[in-house]
Amino acid sequence: MRFLHTSDWHIGRLFQNISLLDDQQFVLSQIKDYALAHKVDAIVVAGDIFDRSVPPAQAVDVLDKFLVDLQQHNIPVIMISGNHDSAKRLRFGARQMRLANLHILADLHLACEPVIVAGKDGKEVAFYGLPYHDPVEVREAFAEEIAEHLGEGEVLRTYDQAHTFMAKRILQHHKQLAGIASVLISHCFIDGASESDSERPLAIGGADRVSWQPLAQFDYVALGHLHGPQFKGAEHIRYSGSPLKYSFSEHQQNKSVTLVELTADKPAQITLLPLQARHNLRVLEGELEQLLLAAKDDANFDDYLLVRLTDKQSLLEPLARLRGVYPNVLQMERRQYLAEYLSAKDGKDSTALSELKKDELQVFSEFFTQVTDNQLSESQQQILKDTIEQALAIVEGRE
Repeated sequence: MRFLHTSDWHIGRLFQNISLLDDQQFVLSQIKDYALAHKVDAIVVAGDIFDRSVPPAQAVDVLDKFLVDLQQHNIPVIMISGNHDSAKRLRFGARQMRLANLHILADLHLACEPVIVAGKDGKEVAFYGLPYHDPVEVREAFAEEIAEHLGEGEVLRTYDQAHTFMAKRILQHHKQLAGIASVLISHCFIDGASESDSERPLAIGGADRVSWQPLAQFDYVALGHLHGPQFKGAEHIRYSGSPLKYSFSEHQQNKSVTLVELTADKPAQITLLPLQARHNLRVLEGELEQLLLAAKDDANFDDYLLVRLTDKQSLLEPLARLRGVYPNVLQMERRQYLAEYLSAKDGKDSTALSELKKDELQVFSEFFTQVTDNQLSESQQQILKDTIEQALAIVEGRE
């Protein structure tokens, strides 16, 4: 049995106000090509199919095209809902879609009902879908079972308790399917795994973390939510990671889709198949003139870029000059100013802090001039002063 494990497509996502739909179509076509080249028996998608619970029509079209392409090759797709998805919307028509080999597992009540797929080797595998859930949803769905599981007076309160309860419930059910390998598909945050800036927190203060130990008995655990490919606890408990980089904190990650092969009496064989982005996310660092010169030989000049300038002197319109050779510079940082600010903030350089510190009127006045190319009039300045004073009075409790 061979299958592809992927997750966190976030179809419809905007990055710095740029639509990524073309980039997402580009990388999804690679996943389809891998599925055909490796003659996989299924594709597993571990949540966050869309970036929003109500995705735009164009995002739905991208998913529809991908699924239709796979249907023509009779490749089953098994997907669960993530924290960005609306489980109820995603599973609309799920029973009818099963007839077309699309299995949308987005209902906690049905978590113990697996999708059983027969591989080309004749072996069957049971895929269990555990969609994103919080403790309240689990308590409401399985109140009587939880009371028996925890004991009298105990309450299921945490994400870890909820996820562990569901995993054990599935494993107990799977005992009825002797000789069939088990795959759990879950959208969660395994404690100790590495996160990035582009993931929406599931809960405040680390309360969303769950344990890996209750998952160890599955033959493979296909995880979603974290965007970096990694395993935690055991090699078969694995995040595929997102197919694209969704923040500059991911710029050093190598994106991939995970090829899994399950063979009787052997651990899961895992291969990471690399994915190439239409526009890579890169971080460039150096002096302005050096970067402008290097652009002439940069074959990927249209990548999405964060530029960190190391120049110590003042520069004239550096962002405009950079965009003249790198059209997709999305963010620019002045490392010298940032270093001085951080040093001053730590109390190491009070002079630098005083130079950088500006009051609210100065900040807004400079912003107004930058946007409109005009200066604030005296009457506008007075209105702004009065507004700032009123806001400060409210914040400080004087009103």
